[in-house]
Amino acid sequence: SCRKCSFMVCDIIAVVQRPSFPRARPGASQRVPLRLFLKLFLLISVVLATLIGTAVWWANAPIRMREPTVDFRIASGSSLRAAVAQMQDAGIAINPDLLALLARWRGVATGIKAGSYSINQGLTPEQLLAKLARGDVTQGELALVDGWTFRQWRTRLDQHPDLKHETRGLSEAEIATRLGIEGGRIEGWLFPDTYLFDKQSSDLELLARAHRTMRKKLDSAWAERDTGLPYRNAYEALIMASIVEKETGRSEDRSLIAAVFVNRLRKGMLLQTDPTVIYGLEDKFDGNLRKRDLQADTPYNTYTRPGLPPSPIAMPGSAALLAALHPAPSDALYFVARGDGSSQFSRTLDEHNKAVSKYQKGNK
Repeated sequence: SCRKCSFMVCDIIAVVQRPSFPRARPGASQRVPLRLFLKLFLLISVVLATLIGTAVWWANAPIRMREPTVDFRIASGSSLRAAVAQMQDAGIAINPDLLALLARWRGVATGIKAGSYSINQGLTPEQLLAKLARGDVTQGELALVDGWTFRQWRTRLDQHPDLKHETRGLSEAEIATRLGIEGGRIEGWLFPDTYLFDKQSSDLELLARAHRTMRKKLDSAWAERDTGLPYRNAYEALIMASIVEKETGRSEDRSLIAAVFVNRLRKGMLLQTDPTVIYGLEDKFDGNLRKRDLQADTPYNTYTRPGLPPSPIAMPGSAALLAALHPAPSDALYFVARGDGSSQFSRTLDEHNKAVSKYQKGNK
């Protein structure tokens, strides 16, 4: 056979021996991946919708709580997870991971406010998070009155149900040390006011606020004092203010009462003020000040000892501080109560004795 025929025979044999496959229809290879993609897309969508629906349901479902109302406190500087731990300790069943996700979604993950909170049954995680972000805290209130002693302050603090009583059992000297007050005596160093505070915050924190306030008030008043006053330092002015506070029956008389005591100090006269004697008697005072009490020598008896007593005898308010540092221009050396809350002021002992006879003994 010729070479040409040989090639043709070989080609025919090769074709006969090669396996044959059905020819793919146009577009078939593209439709299979598209169907798979659609199925995956639908599956992912269903999963996402389920997750989102579950998250929305959780965010708006009531939180489980141990009691119908739960109070808790978030400490200053707490992260969201630390805040959740504090809520869980108080009896609130909340998932920290889900709340963290919700907080990030709402953009408040780092905006949680410290303080005391109170929540009621039925509150949802969404509402709880909004409350924490707003700083919608609960507050207690405590009124501490001008002229009260530290002993009276402690009684009121110890009885308040919304305070954490960290000072209970501590001595006055120990509390003074924690407040940074030298000398171990707190009397006079706390500013009387109505204080608002986070519930379950420390009574020591409240005392520290009252002390800082008094420091600022005293420093400011001392810087603007009248010239020529017989005080060696601001503390002596604080002592005088406490005496004025206890002697005042009417606000209009404060600066005149301060003038009497300032004039007596300048002249080296005894102050002879009953409230200091009563303070020095402590528990021995039964409500009646007798002649023997005026003669009983204590560091606070201004009938037996010259000058100011060693410490304040009460907590003075702003008005008493101002009166002590801005006494009225007067040469009065005596005063006596008229019986209606006001006082009669006198320049001489003779005038004073007549006033005593008129207002105290009932002689006309």
